[in-house]
Formats: sequence, structure tokens, C-alpha cells
Amino acid sequence: MNRIDVDRASPTDRAFLAMGTGDGGPVQFGVLLLLGRAAGLDLVRVRQLIGERVPAVPRLRRRLVPAPRGGGGPIWVDDPGFDVRRHVRPAVCAPPGDGQAVLDTALSLVSAPLPRDAPPWSATFLTGLAGGEAALVVVLDHVLADGVGGLAVLARLVDGGAETAAVPYPRPWPGAVALRREALAGRLRSVRRIGPAARALYASTAAAGGLHPPRATPCSLLGPAGSRHRLVVVRAELAPLRAAAHRHEASVNDAVLVAVAGALHRLLRARHEDVRTFAIGVPVSGRAAADASHLGNAVSPLLVTVPGTGDVAGRLALVAARVRASKAAATGPPPIAVLGALFRPLAALGLYRWYLDHQRRMHTLVSHVRGPAGPVTFGGVPIGEAIPLSAGAGGNLTVLFEVLSYAGNVVISVLADAARCPDLGVLADGLAAELDLVCRESREQRPK
Repeated sequence: MNRIDVDRASPTDRAFLAMGTGDGGPVQFGVLLLLGRAAGLDLVRVRQLIGERVPAVPRLRRRLVPAPRGGGGPIWVDDPGFDVRRHVRPAVCAPPGDGQAVLDTALSLVSAPLPRDAPPWSATFLTGLAGGEAALVVVLDHVLADGVGGLAVLARLVDGGAETAAVPYPRPWPGAVALRREALAGRLRSVRRIGPAARALYASTAAAGGLHPPRATPCSLLGPAGSRHRLVVVRAELAPLRAAAHRHEASVNDAVLVAVAGALHRLLRARHEDVRTFAIGVPVSGRAAADASHLGNAVSPLLVTVPGTGDVAGRLALVAARVRASKAAATGPPPIAVLGALFRPLAALGLYRWYLDHQRRMHTLVSHVRGPAGPVTFGGVPIGEAIPLSAGAGGNLTVLFEVLSYAGNVVISVLADAARCPDLGVLADGLAAELDLVCRESREQRPK
């Protein structure tokens, strides 16, 4: 039986699709690219550039549709009505166009649901910034790609993306009979993989804290989150952060976790709460490398217990050891994918949203992806800074952290519930102070 070429949504993709149903809001992420004065760039030029580069990422011209009965899960098909003008749109920054106004406008863009009847992405050319500057806000639905895949998409949209051979477009949709045969073959392969799947489920569940993880210490970080959010950005230089981490056989992500836990301790101390250890969820990529021609989701959750007090060196070493001990188990398929046939209907009924609103597994979530090591351009204009954005699936986590390294800097976006975290400035200041403490480690003498 010949296998047909089908771009089928993976079990993890379908899980993210189910998460975005109901009243929980979209599960989307993106990036804010600051372009400075952007001489020579306008909406027409931006549309032209992106329109020319979209064919290098097949899913950017595809939409997700249900397969016919018996034909398996949803499939990605070429959208014959694709029009880049529908996806690349203009917007004006909210007054006065300063840094906070840019962040607020970008957050509103990443939170706006993308249409389901078209490829689920958008790129907004943002003007009205102070000093006549401009920006580009790129947003993807999580069903299209994960964070690593999102960076692969971005790499094809900026200048210098790899050339790809022209392919026929739009491709005809697979026929119902062929899809049923391909789906049947997939089910047979799944039966043969029951044993490995069960072992992967056990390992990934253990990495995420197990079926009955220790209860996260009750505190004001956990509580019913509303729909209004605030966003602040904290920055650090990458080189000293990396040097400090490597002194203790840790990674930059380990260093960020230490800084986040320390900042949360400072925040709660200011609220007259004494919590010294934090349970932090960390999405782990199962990809060896980013590939814009094969997107989708390949992330599993890792639960790390991170101390918020004590000397930085000891905390770095401890967190690095804990991550090393569990990370390998978290690179397999996540539980929501392995249990997809059960998870998706429960999510559609709102039970997953209920769980997120009442969970006591973690205090916060820290998602970290590595961007280009050097500066890149768009339309010949240097991208001065890349700021990560996200929306959806926060549940009762009142504070979330998105981390992106780019061109020698680390940018941490802190997303907080507006009502439950009115002291977001205290958290931002604490995070900056903790990052500085970690960076000082790189300037200390190595202990003998």
C-alpha cells in the first residue's frame, strides 16, 4: 500500500487545538520585532516581502480541515483563497507610542483570535511609535507550530532566509479513499507502538511531576485569573548570564529559572508571604533542530522545583542537576498527546480549562527559546530587539514568563493578570536584580 503525502495534525497539535476551544481564549504566541525608523518600509513593501517568502513555509498557506469520516484526524490543506493582504495588516500604536504603549498594543494583537477559516497566523505592521519608529508583530496559533517551530518560521520571513524550490500551488486535496487508507495504516502502526507509547507516557508524566506531584505551596501567585493582562519586559546581557551558568555546569535556561524564583520570592515577601521554593513548569522541545518545512508541536512539560533563596552558586548547581535528571524523559510525546483520544473531548467540554483554573502543580511557567546569535534584518532594516509574546492557557497562574535570546541579549516578557498582580513593577525590579546577581557569578573567582 503506497503511503500518500498528507500533512496531518499531530496528536499534540490536536491537543492545542482542543485547548483553544470554549471560553478560555486562543492559545497563540508571537514576537514583537522593533524596527526603529524603518526607512523605506511601508505596508505595501512589508506585504510584498512576506508574500514572496511565505512559499518557503508551506503551512503559512494551509488551513486545518477535518478529514472525511474514517479518514483520521484533521489535515493541513493548501488554501486556494490565500491572500497575503488578509494576513499582513496595518495597525497604529496606542498613544503616546512609548515603550509601554508598544507592549500593550502588541499584547492586544497576540490576544486577538485568529480566523479558523484561513491559515492561522498574522503579521501586523505597527506604526505610530514614538520618534517615528515602526515594528512588526508576528502571531501564530499554537496548532500551527511550537516556539522552536515559530523561530524557524521567522527565520524564513526575515532577510537571508533559505531559498526553496518552487512547488505547485495549490495542491489538490487528498481524496477520501486515500485518506481512509492512510489513516488505517496509521492506526495499525499505532497498535504496534502501544508498548513504547505506554513507556513514553510514563516517562513524560514523571517529568511533569507524576500523577500526584507535591502540592505547590499555596500563595497569591495562584488564583482565578481574568482576561485582562499586563506586560513588562526585563533584559539582561547573554554573555555574563551564560558564563555564570557554565561555571556551575548549568544552562542559560537554568540561570533564568534561578532568577525567576528569586524574583517571585522577593514579590511574595513584599506581600508579606514567605515562600522559598517554587514549582516551575518548563516546556521542553523534542526537536533536534528547527525546520520550517515540518512544523507542528513537539513540546513536553518538565516540572522543576527551584529555590528562591540562598547563594546563587548553590541554586544554579542544584537546579542544573534537577533539570539534567529529568529533561531526557520530557523530550518524548506529552501526556496530552498520548492520551489525545481522551483529552480532546474532555477539553472540548471545558474540563481541561477547569483543571487549569484549579491546578496546584506549579506556581508559574517559564518558556525559553534561543533566537539568532547575531542581528538580522527585515527589508534591509535592522531588527533592534525581539520581544516574545503569548496568550492563552494561563489558568490560575497569575504570572507567566516568556524568554527569548537574540543578538547577545536575553529578553524576558512577564505577563501578569492585571487585577491579581497590581505590583508587577515590584516583580520586574526583583527579576532585574536577580539577573544581576546571577551575572555577578561570572565575575567571581572560581572557587578552589
